[in-house]
Amino acid sequence: MADVIQLLPDHVANQIAAGEVVQRPASVVKELLENAIDAGAKSIKLIVKEAGKTLIQVIDNGVGMSGTDARLSFERHATSKIKTAEDLFDLDTKGFRGEALASIAAIAHVEMQTRLADEELGNLLKIEGSKVVTQDLTTTAQGTSIAVKNLFFNIPARRNFLKSNAVELRHITDEFHRVALAHPAIEFHFYNKGSELFNLPACNKRQRISAIFGGKTNEKLVPVAEETQVVKVTGFICKPQFAKKSRGEQFFFVNNRFIKSPYLHHAVVAAFEGLIRPDHYPGYFLYLEVDPSSIDINIHPTKTEIKFDDEHTLYAILRSTIKHSLGQFNVVPALDFEQDQNLETPYAYKDKAVHMPGVEVDAKFNPFSDQPAKQFGKNTYPKQPTNSWESMYVGLDSKVGMEDHFSSVSFESDTITGSLFEEKTFAVETSATTFQLRRKYIVTPIKSGMVIIDQSRAHQRVLYERFLKNMTIKEAISQQLLFPLQLSFSKGEVALIEEIKDSLTTLGFVFDHIEKESIAISGVPLGVQESEVSMVIDQLIADYQLDETTDGFSQTDILAKTLCKTLAVKTGEILETGSQTALVDDLFACKEPMLSPFNKPIYITLTEGDIDKKFL
Repeated sequence: MADVIQLLPDHVANQIAAGEVVQRPASVVKELLENAIDAGAKSIKLIVKEAGKTLIQVIDNGVGMSGTDARLSFERHATSKIKTAEDLFDLDTKGFRGEALASIAAIAHVEMQTRLADEELGNLLKIEGSKVVTQDLTTTAQGTSIAVKNLFFNIPARRNFLKSNAVELRHITDEFHRVALAHPAIEFHFYNKGSELFNLPACNKRQRISAIFGGKTNEKLVPVAEETQVVKVTGFICKPQFAKKSRGEQFFFVNNRFIKSPYLHHAVVAAFEGLIRPDHYPGYFLYLEVDPSSIDINIHPTKTEIKFDDEHTLYAILRSTIKHSLGQFNVVPALDFEQDQNLETPYAYKDKAVHMPGVEVDAKFNPFSDQPAKQFGKNTYPKQPTNSWESMYVGLDSKVGMEDHFSSVSFESDTITGSLFEEKTFAVETSATTFQLRRKYIVTPIKSGMVIIDQSRAHQRVLYERFLKNMTIKEAISQQLLFPLQLSFSKGEVALIEEIKDSLTTLGFVFDHIEKESIAISGVPLGVQESEVSMVIDQLIADYQLDETTDGFSQTDILAKTLCKTLAVKTGEILETGSQTALVDDLFACKEPMLSPFNKPIYITLTEGDIDKKFL
């Protein structure tokens, strides 16, 4: 039998590796930014066109590379970060496996310009699909500039898998935020379609957080600091009153590397227990410094997951540190039930001498005696004369009636005008066809038995179809606010609102203006209370960020689902009989009354036979 196993060609192996390293344009941005940081850059520029599909360029002022290093950097497993296997357990750099540039060059057109500080000329290298096209000397600034063009040009299936430009740009922005937050001492610039999205000068951590998420974020932050033999924790947490339904502002950094850790996230949430509502999440920016030998960062291709040697100790330290910060900065009121407020000495009496109180009692004192009371010190207790108290009741048996005393009294009459509202008399309906069970279900009889309806899911279905209809015909009813409502958001959230602005307008929202960090709303959909607008917008942003499908109908579907879930009647609300009947009628007038917008059953039917079986 002939041999069937053979070595793969280099370009095929590179494309397979690219499937692990490069999932979308944001993956390229992450790798290039991390390489620039490892090169010792103090200023980094990120330039993006068409959400990275056409161009991703990273320019840094790091140490640069020689011609030989520039050529070797695109070979698989070629790296300057490690030399032996033991180096994998003591890493302080971002990249170390030598797969990033080789994987990127296998699926894109790459152009690199780089120059060392002590050389006059740099090197220009062009690679297309792992093939070196040209390598020449060129004039360029110190550092490295890498331009990645036409991503996935030779893998059409992967290119078609990419989402819309808005979604891909959002992922690129998220990666940019993670790198910029981890390195506040480095200057960052982010350009998209020729316009500057972010200009982040070198600063401290608090200033970097405020520069990215808006100036009003500064007032939300509570500092966190704790140093132990296991870990050093620094950073900030957001005050409980600013907790959101979205998980956007949650960042863990271990040795200046962004990570995702559900276990540590649970420690933070546990520290906020009792301070925020169950469906809300706290914001945090936590920087952990641990011994590099105590973690393994090579368990995931994107290196966003880390294995700790002792996670239980980290959990306890992180939870107690956050609780300490919440109490130290008076975010949580300190309650001392053993302290008696009556025993505290007022500040004005701290230097006064102590005088023992004295009490004297006159045992012979008679309150009914006409003799004057005995004097004790400065106080006297004189007897008040009665002056014939019987005279108070003289004339009560007079024949003069009370009408004579009030004969001259005139009363001001009220002028009755037309009533602004119709008078309604509410009476108990003895022939009611519905009733509410446990403030959760509506029970109504039918010919064969009864129907039990989940009131929240039923209202969700009614509102969902109504919102879909309004957005389709674009004739939503909007109620105007007396004063425009000013709301503050981060730059990324404002960009997302601008993206879905047209759909929100068809729902009934009216925007006066949308700026970098704030929006003004002068009209809201019918049924939305002014106090609920901020919550509704937050929920829209949270749900829209979770769902990455933003094509046509899907965008409309996401917004309709979010609004119906937020505005629907909740479990525990009392409904009047008329509201119950109206909800039942509206439900069975829907096109799909059996399932909620989230594919959950709305009602069940109990036939007379089912009830009879219970009595057998």
